[in-house]
Amino acid sequence: MTGRAPLPSWQDDLPGTLAACWSFLARGVVDRRSGFHHPVISSIGLDGAPRSRVMILRGVDIAARSLRVHTDMRSEKIAEWRADPRVFILGYDAGQKLQIRLLGRVSLHHDDAVAEAAWQASRAMSRVCYGTAPAPGSEIEAGDAFALPSPDDAEGLEAGRAHFSAVVMQIESLESLYLAFAGHRRALFSWNAGGALTARWLAP
Repeated sequence: MTGRAPLPSWQDDLPGTLAACWSFLARGVVDRRSGFHHPVISSIGLDGAPRSRVMILRGVDIAARSLRVHTDMRSEKIAEWRADPRVFILGYDAGQKLQIRLLGRVSLHHDDAVAEAAWQASRAMSRVCYGTAPAPGSEIEAGDAFALPSPDDAEGLEAGRAHFSAVVMQIESLESLYLAFAGHRRALFSWNAGGALTARWLAP
């Protein structure tokens, strides 16, 4: 008896690996303990240098090959994404021993049905983040020199709607790395402009 967890059924199956990755990402939306609940999202800053941020995964649409996060329209990453919409997403779940890396492009949704649906589905504790004053990234005199609306202040919460943006990331490639004592497994999945999939194994 080694005490090691059994290998997953999808370990040596490319379609199964892809399906498992999407399933784990979808679980990350609702499971705060999942490593995929808070991926690192990297992009290119206005100065050409890389930028990385931990963000909360708010939605996954497997059929559309997209992920969704939320942000404040006043934040610097909005200007960065408008200048260069490419993003790189990194998630790792220690329990699953699985790393997922994704390449995609963002589309910003502020005054449309996508943003409104995301806002209506957000809890009060999330909505308060978009009503802060001054704007995120502004220089302040002290650590607590900013105002945060109360979750019980309905009017204050709705005021944050003007700053709220849903960010949809259209995925162009997905790379998985499964770590196992018996042998790691690494796979790359990519989609062309027409949506055709190419899948292949890589050396870990």
